[in-house]
Amino acid sequence: MAVAALAAFPMVAQAETPNVTPGEWEFVSVTSVSGDMQIPDQTETERQCITQEELEGADFGFIEEEEGCELLNQDMSADGLSYSMVCRAEGGEATIDGEMRFMGEQIEGTVDILTQSPMGELTMNTVIEGERIGDCE
Repeated sequence: MAVAALAAFPMVAQAETPNVTPGEWEFVSVTSVSGDMQIPDQTETERQCITQEELEGADFGFIEEEEGCELLNQDMSADGLSYSMVCRAEGGEATIDGEMRFMGEQIEGTVDILTQSPMGELTMNTVIEGERIGDCE
């Protein structure tokens, strides 16, 4: 369930185009977990081509509603995005709060996930840094 919550990233209707320069982007996310189980920090690097058409489209964003998840609120502007959602599965529940800041050729953000499950409480904090690295290939 926590993995589905982390995958909760690209659906959003908005009025203004995000302050994001089209091109090839590299995103690095570092996730730390605290709670009843000790899990080492995990770093993930992902590359993505972001086109002008995607930026202008109604479905550009960093939220993807997974099955069993409900988007509670979302605030999208040219400079960023903040949202809250809840996911429920197999006797557990995860509350997700995310915030992204759009700064032209950089994107910064955080996603905080609080999971309640039969195995106890788990808090996941992810820091995301994105940087435009060139034109799309």
